Amino acid sequence: MPAARARLVPPAQRRTLEELTADLDLRAGDRASTYSAFWTMLVLSSLIAAAGVLADSTATVIGAMIIAPLSTPIMGMALGLVKRSGNGAGRLVLGGGCAVVAVGLLASLVIPDSYELLSNSQVSGRTSPGLADLLAALATGLAGAVALARRDVAAVLPGVAIAISLVPPLVVAGVCLGSGAPLLALGALVLFLSNMLSLVFAGTFVFAALGYTALPVAGRSRTRAVLALGGLGVLVVAILCLSTVLHYRVAHWKSQVRQSAAEWLAAAPGATVTGVRLKGTTFQISVRAPAGVPPAADLSRRLHDVLPGVFPVVVQITQGRRIKLE
Repeated sequence: MPAARARLVPPAQRRTLEELTADLDLRAGDRASTYSAFWTMLVLSSLIAAAGVLADSTATVIGAMIIAPLSTPIMGMALGLVKRSGNGAGRLVLGGGCAVVAVGLLASLVIPDSYELLSNSQVSGRTSPGLADLLAALATGLAGAVALARRDVAAVLPGVAIAISLVPPLVVAGVCLGSGAPLLALGALVLFLSNMLSLVFAGTFVFAALGYTALPVAGRSRTRAVLALGGLGVLVVAILCLSTVLHYRVAHWKSQVRQSAAEWLAAAPGATVTGVRLKGTTFQISVRAPAGVPPAADLSRRLHDVLPGVFPVVVQITQGRRIKLE
């Protein structure tokens, strides 16, 4: 174990427990200045993320990720678990998360009622997390914990901040709540929780493996905290598994609906399927047909064995043809 530890973090590059505590415990040193910087950066990061979400701008959202103020108390939670000492990081994460959601709620006030949230890539990309997101978050958490423990790889921390999204999902959750889409908000919240827990679990593992431990301190509160995190982790993994299964199932249904619609239109010259999407619980089939479509009953029969009965189907028909201008 010592040899593996030395390979992972050479002694010459290893940061001391005091240095790590100074970086991750916001109560260390000048607490007033540290808290002021944290809340200022958190609010600014939230505003940047909200602007990026509303404008559907990936570059702007990445800017909010790089600031990444929430990652410090989250990794501080991991260090506190390893040291078996409280540092108030959990309360900061909870309070900070609520503040970011509130910014998202305020941002939702400028969105018109007719706006479709899922047409925004910044929203749709953060409301249906799966196991792949969890695996990526775990790997990112391991990279971040190792980078914090070493003096020579701190340059990778901005990349870690971009790879694991913390503030944007909370902003999206607030925007969705304010827009009357609680299920989408739940998906964004699950993404944040999976990323947060991945950082805590990965950080705890790395810090413990590297020996950043203190003498055991008896106390039921620490045991309860570990059990609570473990229970929350199991719940999040279960939700992600369900979300992943549902994601692949919906993709399969979309493929079958498109195929059935194409077969239905085979008798209509020039008619094509231009798109299939799931809006809420309704499948929408977009069709371009120059001269009408076959009877709808034929499509209904084809879809009867393809889709569960709980999914209504709507066909949107555009009459016309595509012409090429010389």
